[in-house]
Amino acid sequence: MEKNNKATNGSRSVAGRAKDRIDSVDPYGFERSDDFDYESYEELMSEYLAVLTRRAIKWSKYLKGGAGVQRNVKLKRYVRKGIPNEHRALIWMVASGAQEQMEKYPGHYQSMLQAQHDGKLLETICTDLNRTFPDNVHFRKTSNPCMQKALHNVLLAYGHHNPAVGYCQGMNFIAGYLLIIAKDEEKSFWLMEALFSRILPDYYTPDMLGLKTDQEVLGELVKAKVPSVWQTMMEHDVMWTLVVSRWFICLYIDILPTETVLRIWDCLFYEGSKILFRVALTLIHHHQALIQEAKSLPDVCQAFKQITRGPFVEECHTFMEKIFNEPGSLSMATLTKLRVTCRDRLVAERS
Repeated sequence: MEKNNKATNGSRSVAGRAKDRIDSVDPYGFERSDDFDYESYEELMSEYLAVLTRRAIKWSKYLKGGAGVQRNVKLKRYVRKGIPNEHRALIWMVASGAQEQMEKYPGHYQSMLQAQHDGKLLETICTDLNRTFPDNVHFRKTSNPCMQKALHNVLLAYGHHNPAVGYCQGMNFIAGYLLIIAKDEEKSFWLMEALFSRILPDYYTPDMLGLKTDQEVLGELVKAKVPSVWQTMMEHDVMWTLVVSRWFICLYIDILPTETVLRIWDCLFYEGSKILFRVALTLIHHHQALIQEAKSLPDVCQAFKQITRGPFVEECHTFMEKIFNEPGSLSMATLTKLRVTCRDRLVAERS
């Protein structure tokens, strides 16, 4: 009996020691959940930190090389293997074209911020501020500085910059993540502009036609690459919008672990929207047996929630290697062709 108690106390103390070493708030300000597995996380990070250290040394040498940051095969390879957090804002800005735009239009952000504010736009943005990352310490009104003010400014400036769009669902989370990484309003604004204007056009518009199109495109890709899952979806009459809309509209924020999301965004800013499909296809392909077990529509929805959790997505370095291998080839030409077909179909259905 005494031996068992010692063993139990020992295991508790291991968990306790792990918790003591790991903050209850992650490096980005997000509070860890009550059921957060501190032991598993410590074990995972002990391996990942070695990877991060190696990458940081290589990035440091690359950036000190004197040639500047240029889009080429080497940079693409480096981006896929992960950008150290201290260099993320710089690489995102250059890779996405945001830096070029910011330099081309100096003072534009401030002029948009100081424009005559649209009352309805202002009201809509203010309504969503308190809903943005309530579990992040940086976005609480008690924080100093409080990122809510910066978030308000970025969203308002973008609303005036692109009045046809203004503000719509999902923008607050995107802008919030950009502020956490860039720690700068103007850079966050131009990164948003790059995402919404060039990388993901028509995603964040009143009719969200680009978003709806890409959900249909994913369905076509699953039909070709993972037909057993496509068959399951058809059998239970599940629309792709029901299970993947949040994946796309939030760019995997609050769907996958923060570190994994940031690794995805590294590639998104460099390679464009096809990364979103690679992630989705990897999740679906890797868990096709689980999805096929579904006996009803609720079962399918539950399976799609389940596949975004656990070690497979938490081990972000391994996961990112998987997304470039598991789904097979995926060219922009293929995506462009499917987008035309799916968009035409959606437009025809609406008319």
